[in-house]
Amino acid sequence: MNRQLIEQYAGGGQKLVQAYWGLTQDELFWQPPDGSWTLQQIAIHMMDSDLIASDRMKRVACMDLPLLVAYDETGFSQLPGGNSIPAFQAIDLFVKNRQMTATILRALPDSAFERCGIHTESGKVSLAYLVESYIRHLDHHLVFIEKKRAMIGR
Repeated sequence: MNRQLIEQYAGGGQKLVQAYWGLTQDELFWQPPDGSWTLQQIAIHMMDSDLIASDRMKRVACMDLPLLVAYDETGFSQLPGGNSIPAFQAIDLFVKNRQMTATILRALPDSAFERCGIHTESGKVSLAYLVESYIRHLDHHLVFIEKKRAMIGR
């Protein structure tokens, strides 16, 4: 396991903070013409996803082939109350969750990253794969955030 990936994972929190820096409430709730998620919805999705990611990684680290249940991200985004969750608090939780999860990941032996769980959609996945996939997941959404910021002139 390339342990630098743990630091990259942990540092993702600050990347998300920077991506949202200076946005107003109106900008967070601006609806793109293509009907895609608002910046508010992306912030809440990132929080949801990372809380689930942390749970999955800890399960794989300490359980034998745990079941990692998929979830419906669109369904989550449409839950009542999502627009009432302050985006910047969700981002703060994302940052803190990544820091705490990284503390656990740093303490694991290299062999732990070979441990696997069974994802209900992806099949057998290793802890190393999960760390890398959540780095990619953030980077994927940072592209969309940047495009939406450009569309609102930020």
